[in-house]
Amino acid sequence: MGPERRVRVVRGGGNEHVRFQVIPSIDLREGRCVRLFQGDYARETRYPGDPVEVARRWASAGADILHVVDLDGAKAGAPANATVMASICEALSIPVEVSGGLRTMADIEAAFAYGAGRVQLGSIAVRDPELVRQACTAFPGGVVVSLDARDGEVMTDGWTAGGGVKVEEMARRMVDLGVPRLMFTDISHDGAMRGPNVEALRALAALVPVPVVASGGVTAIEHLHAIAEAGCEGAIIGRALYEGAIDLRAAIEAFAAR
Repeated sequence: MGPERRVRVVRGGGNEHVRFQVIPSIDLREGRCVRLFQGDYARETRYPGDPVEVARRWASAGADILHVVDLDGAKAGAPANATVMASICEALSIPVEVSGGLRTMADIEAAFAYGAGRVQLGSIAVRDPELVRQACTAFPGGVVVSLDARDGEVMTDGWTAGGGVKVEEMARRMVDLGVPRLMFTDISHDGAMRGPNVEALRALAALVPVPVVASGGVTAIEHLHAIAEAGCEGAIIGRALYEGAIDLRAAIEAFAAR
């Protein structure tokens, strides 16, 4: 499947969105909606509901884009929940950003072919920068690189291994390769319901000339405002939505009114 096939790529790497984006997340493991505590696969919380129906719920609440992670794929190094992810893409009219286990050009092309609006690359960006360059060329505006950090080091393989590179260095490398958007996660904050690492987000947003999306630790609308003030384009929310700490529609409307 070549890149010439028509795909719904979310174009652009600049400020194409006027408002700050509140982005709901669905993390998949064995086809179910889950959340991990600080990336620990042994500390999993499962949530009820078919992933497609959950995706429809977030879209109906006003989300502009949905973030979906294949946790099995991230750990195994190859897509494992592609069928469910494709079903989510098919069910929604908003773009879907897919992540987890995308390690080859064939994986990336397949994701766009089943309807992904963006693909997010993580581990492979550390190991194969040339693949990142090729993907950015083939799908302009459609690639996001995830910088998932523990103590300032980029982690790989579903956050189970150190990548041997600091966040700042990795961010500069990716921008030089043409990556139009970065996502940053402080793993110690992810799923912990204790707020985001705003200082790290502010530093990264000031460092690079491309949009930065925050992920991890958001538990209140006040956190979203802090992330926006730090210069980020948007924030991904997972556990706080499932457990009712944040009402997605209210959060989106709060930024629409700004």
